Parts: sequence; C-alpha cells; structure tokens
Amino acid sequence: MISLCMIVRNEEQNLENCLKNIKNKIDEIVIVDTGSTDKTIEIAKKYTDKVFKFKWCDDFAAARNYSVERAKNDWILVLDADEAVDFFNKEALDKFINLNGKQLGRIKIINTLEDAGGKKQLTERVSRIFNKKYFKYYGMIHEQIVPINEVNYKISDVDIIVNHIGYEKDVVNSKGKIARNKELLQKAILENPRDSYLYYQLGKTFFMAKDYEKAEMNFENALKLGVNEKYEYAEDLIESYGYTLINLKKYKEALALEKYEAAYKNIADFNFVMALIYMNNANFKEAVMKFEHCKTSTECKIEGTNSYLADYNIGVIYECLGFADEAVKHYKACKNYSLALNRLKLLHKL
Repeated sequence: MISLCMIVRNEEQNLENCLKNIKNKIDEIVIVDTGSTDKTIEIAKKYTDKVFKFKWCDDFAAARNYSVERAKNDWILVLDADEAVDFFNKEALDKFINLNGKQLGRIKIINTLEDAGGKKQLTERVSRIFNKKYFKYYGMIHEQIVPINEVNYKISDVDIIVNHIGYEKDVVNSKGKIARNKELLQKAILENPRDSYLYYQLGKTFFMAKDYEKAEMNFENALKLGVNEKYEYAEDLIESYGYTLINLKKYKEALALEKYEAAYKNIADFNFVMALIYMNNANFKEAVMKFEHCKTSTECKIEGTNSYLADYNIGVIYECLGFADEAVKHYKACKNYSLALNRLKLLHKL
C-alpha cells in the first residue's frame, strides 16, 4: 500500500493532468494546499477527500512533512502538480516496497528544455519513494529526503517514468520561480552557511537566469565545502560548473574538472562537457576522443549528448580543421538535428 503525497498552490492548469494519470495506480491521494487562489482545491477534491490547507511559512520541507503525516500508509510517493506519469510498473513498485523500509526509490523524470537547437529532453533520476518510518524531508527550499536517526539505507531505481513541464521557459517565467528560489536559498544559506547543497542550488538558480558570474561563485563555494561524489547532486554540480565556465569563456580554468575523471569517466554528460572544454582549449584530438566516448553510453541526462550532439561537435571540429568529408559524415549522422542540417546546406552536401 502506498500513498501519493503532493503540495500545491495555484496549479489549476496542471493538477488535473497529473491526478488523472496516477489515480488508479496508487492506494491514496493526499493533497496539501499552501494558499491557492484559483480552482486548485476544487480540482483536487474531484480525486480525493484528503485535501488539507497549510499556512505557507517559506519552508517546503515543512509542507512536505505535513502532507506525509496525513497519509494512512507508511510508503510514500511524491509528485508535483506539473508532473504526469508516463509509465508505471506496479509490479516493480510492489517488489521494491516489499524488500524493506530502509531504502529510497528513484523514479525517472523527463524535463523539457529549449535552447538554440530546439526543444530537447533532460532526464534525471530523483528519489521520490520512501517509508515515512525511516525518512523525512529536510530543507526550506529544494528539499531533500533524509534518513531519520541516521539509519543506513540503499537507493534503488524504480520503473516509473514521469514527464515534467515545469522547466519549460514560459512556465518558469510565469511562476517567477527564479526570483522566489533566490530569496529562499539566500535565506537558507544565512542559517546554514556550510551546506554545500544550498550553494549548489543557488548556483543552479543563477545559471538558469544566465547570471554566470554568480553561478560560478556559488558552485565554487559548494565545491570548497566538499561534496561526496556519491550524492545525487554531485555530478550535476560538476557538470553545471563546467558549463558555467564555458559560458564565461574561462576555458583554461575549466580544465580543473579533469580531477573528477575517475568518478565520472563512464558518464556521457560528464564526458560531453569535458569534450567541450577540450574543444575550446584547441585540444581537438582529446575533444574528438571524448565525444566518441560519449556515444558508447546507453543513457544520458541531456538528450543527444550520447548521439547527435556528440556527432555535431565532431563535425564542427573536422570542418574547422579543413576535413570537409569527415565533417559531412558526422553531420549526416545527426539525422534531423537543425544545426547539423544548416552546416550541410552551407557545405552544399544536403
């Protein structure tokens, strides 16, 4: 038996889609509203009678824990209103929760992003399934699931896939998430000045706002405080720091990320950002090798880093070096990627 626990506020545009995709897959729905002024509560009551109000206090963990406390089941699944279940393996979930309570379940979340090459997907694994006897939420912003009483626990992937629209540019802007997150994270850091996770999240917030200088400062603060490479956010911290330095054109400084090679040498996304760093340092041989290595990975977070984006950048390198035939070969391997098609048109090979 498992309960879905959600916190919501002014989510009338998203909540119906979320709940209709999950209602027949779980045993209970608990919804906590933190101050909606639209039809959110009305929509929620169509799917459950367990709808509660929570006075907002600038603390996401407090709201999460309040929702968990109102669940009748020990096992909890957490979703946000702007997420919709795309695939749900009930057998795999039952097998997971029947093992023991001292484990976290990670589901796959697919975000939609937009950049110069068009829309693409960012895939990540996030801990969203837990037993409330052993875990709770901690952190006023970008809250994390943490063990109660320092219990030893394992983390396992559970075969559930969720589509998340919350990072699409228009949604982020309309909700004012960037401004809100800055304020709450800065407040949290004042209370916990040695929490590397908070600096990482503040760095990500500035990164999304394209304020790369402040992103760099906060990523560096996070790294200086020390980061366990086993933490879920560690890899993203390092990769985001790399992209920040690239955007700041600090290519030589970015070579310092080589020291994380041992930990992430088989991760396509890490190899991709390192390839870009080598490319911008005119170390083309190493860059091509890294891009080729990306293509050996079966999974990646940013869509294309293990396929067409790697081939596109190899094509750019070969074109710049005057090897047009090799460049064309790699551009064609990109299939319908718009930037590669543009290069082929300019080379009159389309």
